[in-house]
Amino acid sequence: MESRSRRSFLKGTAAAGAALFSAPLLLNGRSRSAAIPDADKPFRLAYAPSIGMFRELCGSDDPLDNIQFIADKGFRALFDNGFPGRPVEEQERIATKIQKMGLLMGPWVLHADFGKTSFVLPHKEVRDFLTAKMEEGIDVARRSGFKMALVVPGRYDYRIHPDIQLANVIDNLRYCADLVGPEGMTLVLEPLNTLRDHPGLWLTKMPQAYQVCKAVNSPAVKIVEDIYHQQISEGNLIPNIETCWDEIAAFHVGDNPGRNEPTTGEINYKNIFSYLLSRDYEGVICMEHGRSVKGPEGVRRVIEAYRDCDPF
Repeated sequence: MESRSRRSFLKGTAAAGAALFSAPLLLNGRSRSAAIPDADKPFRLAYAPSIGMFRELCGSDDPLDNIQFIADKGFRALFDNGFPGRPVEEQERIATKIQKMGLLMGPWVLHADFGKTSFVLPHKEVRDFLTAKMEEGIDVARRSGFKMALVVPGRYDYRIHPDIQLANVIDNLRYCADLVGPEGMTLVLEPLNTLRDHPGLWLTKMPQAYQVCKAVNSPAVKIVEDIYHQQISEGNLIPNIETCWDEIAAFHVGDNPGRNEPTTGEINYKNIFSYLLSRDYEGVICMEHGRSVKGPEGVRRVIEAYRDCDPF
């Protein structure tokens, strides 16, 4: 039975959250209206907050309470990079809640070791590692029903010719696809920027990822387009999305500079989201970014930014 003190805490937190969502806010140097328009209406696109992104207003650290809050604010999806690292019982609770509410789950991270040279090598040790990693991912997918897993192919090796590295990556991904494909899983490759965040990685640009996916030629290997990283690496965002469209399975978003919510940097997310809507995109758009303002006000600002950018 819930204690009186906990009921009082949750009631007070809910009241504070309601007050915050109805209070005026100065955003980007201009006064905002008293309330977020359509604050509980479902978004047009499946923007996916991380499970704990709104915990200051949710009033709880319980993942299930946070999932409920996310849905109550009109979001149709969520993501959890660290999902495989959660205790098995918690994975099952989260999966049951998400499936019951009919939400989408974005890709979780299966392998992203930025310090290891892996997929570019043809060695038996790499294949043994990949076998164990894919089996781990299969267990998570079977347990949860979440079948999209993110993979970073690791570091570039300056001792091996670039074309040989490409061939090795393709061979290793074909091997992984043969393991996870029968389970209905999709591995999504994430090109990452080397100019600011991840120097030394092998996979850095969308055309490169597209080339790999075409060569692997499997529905089990696709791309997660991280718009923040690609703005830094190469720009040309919408044309690259259009060119690579048939190999893109999911998106990550974050503005640049700063890697915070849309409207805080130079990326025109209104146009990007409008383009995705025009293509009838139904997949997840993971909100893989920070917040420009800390605390409950920052939560409100993130939600308002997505309301501003959601196409109408």
